[in-house]
Amino acid sequence: MPGDLQQFLSQPSEAAARTGPLDRIVFSSRVRLARNVQGFAFPGWAKKPERVRSLDVIRGAVEQVAPMKEGFSSPMDGLSGLEKQILVERHLVSREHAAKSGGSGIVLNRSESLCVMINEEDHLRMQSLRPGLQLREAWKAIDELDSALESRLPFAFSQELGYLTACPTNVGTGIRVSAMLHLPGLVLGEQVNKTIQSVNKLGLAVRGLYGEGTEALGNIFQVSNQMTLGESEPEIVERLNKVVLQMIEHETNARQKLLEEKPKVLLNHIGRAFGVISNAFSISSKEAMNLLSMVRLGHDMELFPDQSRALFDELFLTTQPAHLQRGHPGKLGAEERDLLRADLLRERLQGVSRPVVPKPPSPPADAAGSAGIGGGI
Repeated sequence: MPGDLQQFLSQPSEAAARTGPLDRIVFSSRVRLARNVQGFAFPGWAKKPERVRSLDVIRGAVEQVAPMKEGFSSPMDGLSGLEKQILVERHLVSREHAAKSGGSGIVLNRSESLCVMINEEDHLRMQSLRPGLQLREAWKAIDELDSALESRLPFAFSQELGYLTACPTNVGTGIRVSAMLHLPGLVLGEQVNKTIQSVNKLGLAVRGLYGEGTEALGNIFQVSNQMTLGESEPEIVERLNKVVLQMIEHETNARQKLLEEKPKVLLNHIGRAFGVISNAFSISSKEAMNLLSMVRLGHDMELFPDQSRALFDELFLTTQPAHLQRGHPGKLGAEERDLLRADLLRERLQGVSRPVVPKPPSPPADAAGSAGIGGGI
């Protein structure tokens, strides 16, 4: 099971080619469960020797369950800083877990759809990932893994409170359900703040690309549940699924409205973005993400008819710092990365034709048919 992580992980092109329902707007779906094991102090309270002991016990159990048997397993101090950052950029581990060393670990299945962080904030943070909107499927997979592990490990559980966790907001079901959404239409239409406020009022959280406290780079937002007590897991999944569907409809309407009412403004954003990333000689990670967001929007609006979206999704990944560093001996400085990132973008976009301006849309037969969602978000 232990081995070379970089040999184990799929190539960025393979990861970007994975597809799922409604993946024009929903990058991915994730369901995460927090669990702790009886007999061990929570990781934040445990001394290093106890964390090491609990890691050995938990990691051994995780490696033996069916979905994880052919996977990758390692203590965090067995990974390089670069490998940890690559895992963060692929959303397989949290930034907090990447900062861990002795007494923490990771087990990842062969398809990269199931990942278990050991001794992060809780003894186990297990997550299921799926492309597109597949919250129900992600929940089914993680529920099966949870049941298999519960037969091997005595989870800390209270008849009154449910599963016991290090953070009170996770007590109960210990579930965190989230979807990663690409919302450039709402951002350009200046509707995204209103949408976020409406989602917050429903008891859900909206965060940036890498979760709590991070920026929404590339117009990518994560929406997730906040409370885990008082509702069953399927109820939480269904509630979030319903809100995500509403957000997809809002984003679709926002894009259509921009195309109908401000086509030149929209085309200007997309055309300028493509011009810069296909011709620049130095570009930062943040700028690349934001410009690639516009180009991906252009693809979704059929301005790049001969190009697969997988290329743009791959570039979202390969232009990030750790993926750029991968394969380059010696630590790259920020300026070197900016030059290398621009070289990569120019090379990969060399064969992509500039955006094709669409014909003006015909007036809709019934303008009232494009109304937004009443009583929703």
